[in-house]
Amino acid sequence: MRLSDMREGQSGRIVGVGGDMRLRRRILEMGLTRGAEFYIEKYAPLRDPMELTIKGMHVSLRVNEAVAVTVEPLERNNG
Repeated sequence: MRLSDMREGQSGRIVGVGGDMRLRRRILEMGLTRGAEFYIEKYAPLRDPMELTIKGMHVSLRVNEAVAVTVEPLERNNG
């Protein structure tokens, strides 16, 4: 599944990062590395950009960049 396909309130784990070298480097520098878990906080009103929490940081990412990130959804444990 792609990061761009996830909805607000969902959690997941990064499986891989694709895209051209420049985009890939930028995404990795933002902390979106393989195995990192994240939570989708919200989307902007027009659904771009998206804000997520990863490694204790809030990160904004454009949806067209999030297409390059492969993820696996995780179930949140609410108790």
